[in-house]
Order: sequence, then C-alpha cells, then structure tokens
Amino acid sequence: MSLTREKSKDVNFVLRNLLAGGVAGMCSKTAVAPLDRMKILLQAHQTHYKHLGVFSGLLNIVKKESFIALYKGNGAQMVRIFPYAATQFTAFEFYKKYFGRYFGPTPSIRHADKFFAGAGAGLTAVTLTYPLDTIRARLAFQVTGEHRYNGILHTATSILKEEGGVRALYRGFLPTLMGMAPYAGLSFYCFEMLKYACMKYSPHWTCNTLERNTGGLVLIVPAKLLCGGLAGAIAQTFSYPLDVTRRRMQLAMMDPKTAKFGMGMWSTLKLIYVENGVSKGLYRGMSINYLRAIPMVAVSFATYEMMKQALSLDTGMKL
Repeated sequence: MSLTREKSKDVNFVLRNLLAGGVAGMCSKTAVAPLDRMKILLQAHQTHYKHLGVFSGLLNIVKKESFIALYKGNGAQMVRIFPYAATQFTAFEFYKKYFGRYFGPTPSIRHADKFFAGAGAGLTAVTLTYPLDTIRARLAFQVTGEHRYNGILHTATSILKEEGGVRALYRGFLPTLMGMAPYAGLSFYCFEMLKYACMKYSPHWTCNTLERNTGGLVLIVPAKLLCGGLAGAIAQTFSYPLDVTRRRMQLAMMDPKTAKFGMGMWSTLKLIYVENGVSKGLYRGMSINYLRAIPMVAVSFATYEMMKQALSLDTGMKL
C-alpha cells in the first residue's frame, strides 16, 4: 500500500512539474516571438532584412507583411516549446537530485550539481524536440509573397521528401548540442546561485515568507525576473556563436546560394568566420539576442516558479 502511494506521489510530482515547465516555456516564447523572428532573419542574412537594424526590421515586417507576421512560426514554436520546456524543467529537478547526491556536501563543488543538472536537462529536451525547431525556423524565415511552406505538416513532409529524410530534420543538431550544454548549464546554475544569494543575503528585500518551502522563503516576482534575466544574459554570451551556426545549417537548403552552410558544423562555423568575421558573423544579431534572451529567460524562470507555487511544489532552498 505504501509503495503504491509513493508511486502515485512521484507521478503527481512529475505531472505538476511538466505542467509548470510547459506553461513557463509558452509564456516566455510568446513574450519575445517578434524578436525571435527578427533574430532568425538577421542571423541567416534574409535578403529583405539583412541591411536593417532590430527596430527598423520589426517596423518593416509590419509594413511589408502585417502585425501578425511578427508571430510567424510561433504556432510551430508553441507545439515545440511546451514539451521542450516541460521536459527541460522536469529533467532538471531529477538531475539536480541525482547530482546533488553524487557531489555531496564538498564545499568546492557543492553547487556544481546545478550546472550539470541544467546541462543534462537541456540536452535531454533538445534531443526530443529538435525537428520542431527546424520546422519553426523554416516557417519564420519565410517572407510574405515568397512562401515555400504552408504549415507545420507541409514543412515536415517537404524536408523529409526533398532533403534526405529524418537526418535533414536534425541538420545543425551537433552545434545545438554543443551550445546547449553550456547555455542550459549556465542558465540554471546562474539562476539557482542568484536565487540562493537573494535568499541568504537579502531576504528582507527580495523574499516573502512561505512556511511550506524549504528555508521558509519564496522570491518575490521582481527578484525572480531579475535573477532569470541575469542568468539568461550570461548564458547567451557564451553559447551564441553555436546558435548562429545552428541557424545557418537549418536554413541552408532554402536557397542554392546558401547550401554551402549545410555541409557540417565545423565547416559552417569556419565559413561564417571567414566570410563575416566575429561581430558581423559569429555574433551577428547579438544585440537583438540580448533584447529577447533577457526577458525570455526572466519570464521563463519567473513563470516556472510561480506555477510551482500555484501547484504546491517547493520553490525554496537550503540556506
């Protein structure tokens, strides 16, 4: 009887975490969807937008296409992001418990479990949902009047038929994995450390009391957003060149002129550097990436924490 009760408790914990993570992902991505589309257009040098800046590009999308066009590809993004974020946050909770036991209380490495748990969670989630990211990128890259794809299913079947099967849906997967490990690892690590610092050193300004939480404290919403935003900024700075490489590989086969970017991760990385350098190549679109990544990660972590509170899950920490 007790074993059955424990299993039921575990299933309940998993389902609540999946729901909290999925909702957090959908809220964060929808909040920055226009900037997300602009980033893709800039990263891949889309003909109509490559000479424009962030805000002039956004205005141009509304003028040339429509306001709704700012959210082009967001439907595919929502289909992808719910299982992605649900898996990532839930996997983080499990990996954190496992690595916490593995590393133990050794002072020099006691917080390393957060980095490895975050990296593992990111790798798990991206492996399961990567084809949907490729589809979303293709849809977002299209400009009104030059449509090649008519929706999620049409994009998927076209890629499968015309570009070499399932492997084509995973084009750019290796740089994604290499970028995801430090990005997800640093995101979760920085958020957890900033959260710990707020709770330990400035609880009067950043926390409210909540008896059911470990430590008896809960971050207030502005503190959640601040911790999440800083974590996102740090993580994006380190992993951005691999994000650019991934996008160029995903979109390479949409135009014969850019097919050379689909030959492999290292050759694509080298080609981007040779043709455009560091600031205009490997870090192209970085300004818009900060504009989107900081609020996106802030909303993601804040929503996840608030959803956990609403679902009676522990958001506290041992201090």
